[in-house]
Amino acid sequence: MAFGSNLSIDKQSAINVKTNVVKDSVASVNAFKKVYAVLMSPRCMNCHPAGDVPLQGDDSHPHAMLPKRGLDGKGVSAMKCSNCHQPTNTPGPNTPPGNPNWHLPPADMKMVFEGRSPYQLAKQLVDPKQNGHKDMKKLIEHADDDLVLAGWNMGEGRAHPPLSHAEFKKAWITWLTTGAYAPQEK
Repeated sequence: MAFGSNLSIDKQSAINVKTNVVKDSVASVNAFKKVYAVLMSPRCMNCHPAGDVPLQGDDSHPHAMLPKRGLDGKGVSAMKCSNCHQPTNTPGPNTPPGNPNWHLPPADMKMVFEGRSPYQLAKQLVDPKQNGHKDMKKLIEHADDDLVLAGWNMGEGRAHPPLSHAEFKKAWITWLTTGAYAPQEK
């Protein structure tokens, strides 16, 4: 059975959610349009760049310090993400946002969002060879990952994603459980 609009979408619900798929291409594509808008926002795309240097700011410019991804996604040599990105947000406008596990996706699974069309990104997100080996249950759980949640708490001076986390998660689950259809290329 597909999820209804009265679904409680908290962290425990995501862990216990049944991953039955009821295919509905229209509902799926409409939900993915909402998901795509969030994933293309700077709060997501800045850590999912096409290259090995993260982006920053609401305009998604290359990171001023030019740090490199590194094999584990946490930086290279003495230039580690955690040098500036502390466990919590640094006080003040446009200062480094924080998270105890701040990192980019690792080099062997870059999960690039930057430059992807809706079709390309939808296909990438459901391909275990490109999504961190995640099945549907793990994809649903990932919406509540601490680093994903940090996108809605990036500190002063940054625009929020275009949907609340609850709205995003509802669209994410709807997309996945109605067939994870990819919008057609234009």
